[in-house]
Amino acid sequence: MRTLTIEPLTKEAFAPFGDVIETDGSDHFMINNGSTMRFHKLATVETATPEDNAIISIFRADAQDMPLTVSMLERHPLGSQAFIPLLGNPFLIVVAPLGDVPVSGLVRAFVTNGRQGINYHRGVWHHPVLTIEKRDDFLVVDRSGKGNNCDEHFFKEDERLILAPHQ
Repeated sequence: MRTLTIEPLTKEAFAPFGDVIETDGSDHFMINNGSTMRFHKLATVETATPEDNAIISIFRADAQDMPLTVSMLERHPLGSQAFIPLLGNPFLIVVAPLGDVPVSGLVRAFVTNGRQGINYHRGVWHHPVLTIEKRDDFLVVDRSGKGNNCDEHFFKEDERLILAPHQ
């Protein structure tokens, strides 16, 4: 099994998969009579049809044992999905490019700095949320509407990957 190299999360490296939600280097302007700086349009919520709704939820995630065998990825074909950390903790991201199925050899891993969120573009393959802390909370912005919005792909045994953040 191939061990994934965990890369620091940057806008450039993550661009094929979605948006990095952060203030560093982002467009901004003053609002509210100069008392608030607005960092504008950090990500775009994607939905498949006009009847779909963008919704906001909180996910409370428990850490998984590491090293982790990455045996599956999922995608949301009908909408984007954003994760913004609420407690300021770094978290791990495992992604693969768009396609009918994820290609094991193209899977990449990233770690946030704790102040970055991410927005997976519609249809991007990714692992479910991976917290580093024992338990962590995330603000999640995604789609609600008719139809199945979660496809799962399970890798064959020889395609599985290892995620080992402490190596």
